[in-house]
Amino acid sequence: MSAGIELERPSPGTELKYKKLREEADAEYEKKKNCMQRAHEAYENGDGAGAKQLSNEGKEHAARAEELDRKASRMIFDINNAMADDDAIDLHGQYVEEAISRLAERIRKDQVKGRPHLHVIVGKGNHSVGHIQKLKPAVEDLCRDLGLHYKTEENAGRVFVDLQGGDISHIPPLPPQPAAQHAGYGDQPYGGYQQEQYPSQQQQQQQQQQQHYGGQSQEEQQYDDIEKLLAKLFKKYCCTVM
Repeated sequence: MSAGIELERPSPGTELKYKKLREEADAEYEKKKNCMQRAHEAYENGDGAGAKQLSNEGKEHAARAEELDRKASRMIFDINNAMADDDAIDLHGQYVEEAISRLAERIRKDQVKGRPHLHVIVGKGNHSVGHIQKLKPAVEDLCRDLGLHYKTEENAGRVFVDLQGGDISHIPPLPPQPAAQHAGYGDQPYGGYQQEQYPSQQQQQQQQQQQHYGGQSQEEQQYDDIEKLLAKLFKKYCCTVM
């Protein structure tokens, strides 16, 4: 992304569709909760068949809720990152679990490609319950667990992550020109960042060849480690839209 370029803003219709998907998902989760409570009551009253039927209905509601959340997550992620640079990822509109999964996968891929750093746009938590940030500390936890150095820019809702094990003396400056306000999911200025030269395709291939050992690549091992870290983080943070 070039300095000063404005991000594409989701249309009002798109934002309404996104919110509607989230609301429908919440409604399905409520139906699931209700079914499970009734199933428990039926079981306690000796109605095993009724409890099983209600439990199955609850699972169906949960499956529909998860699908609706997946659609909402993908929709807003694709829009917010349509013009994002190769060294940035925008996590606005994601639940913590969704954001951390996307970020972990992005980090894994960027490290394999030999990219030096990543700007993680997390927002200020203006749209969180009680304005308490959960996405930023989850991102910081992930970085610590992966052994990555990072710096957080509080006033712009941004976490700068070094992907190759180096120290960070400062966060690269924001573009000199005023940037557009993000479309309703964080209210922080966001524009282009300075890019560094990445390794050539030949260098990347050589690096990937050097990573293989013992029949398993370093990438595969890293993926397994990330899956374990995600499971730990999911237990720590509840569903919160940022």
